[in-house]
Amino acid sequence: MNIAIMGAMPEEIAPLLERVGEYKLTEFAGNKYYEATYAGHNLVIAYSKIGKVFSTLTATTMLQHFGAELLLFSGVAGAINSKLKIGNLIAATKLCQHDLDITAFGHPHGFVPEGSVFIEADKALVAKAMLVAKDMDLELMEGTIATGDQFIADPVKNKWIGETFKADALEMEGASVACVCNAMNVPFFILRAISDAADMDASFSFDEFLESSAIESANFIIKMVESIE
Repeated sequence: MNIAIMGAMPEEIAPLLERVGEYKLTEFAGNKYYEATYAGHNLVIAYSKIGKVFSTLTATTMLQHFGAELLLFSGVAGAINSKLKIGNLIAATKLCQHDLDITAFGHPHGFVPEGSVFIEADKALVAKAMLVAKDMDLELMEGTIATGDQFIADPVKNKWIGETFKADALEMEGASVACVCNAMNVPFFILRAISDAADMDASFSFDEFLESSAIESANFIIKMVESIE
């Protein structure tokens, strides 16, 4: 199977590249894509750069140009749900765009005409992830992830997003990747490792825990690849 594995930052895919070993580098549309074979699958791995626009471009490229039939996202996120602590893993069951706002026209936050507030992740992949977590003796939380082109370090904004969307975690790419995969009928799975508490000072937590959280998330994604037949 042709599988896309995506992150937003170099730190999020570096552990993946170490695990697959040899790879072919292809430069396309201003980005770098790493092609490799692993566990009987053809992989294309890339980091999009931060934000919804770049992640949309990268996801579309992986599906259209490289022919990916399934997309796995590995990265980090900030916690909203108080049950999530630094280093914990969360699998998105659904995703939304917390900064999409046309409420002036009578629509709810996160809604765009001909669309929906939430996009659901592939249920079979989420179920497979729960089995992988059990095999790895890891706790994996399922929940709602909110995406926006903002790094949220304001506790008031953090609380608003949690209450408005019943969101458990925050990041900057997942929902846009979900939109692309949903439109193209490609199964997707979004995994995030918690790197900060979303209401903490960014310089205190994010820089310190990014690398270790990214490794945790990447190791899980590799196990997911190994479990796919």
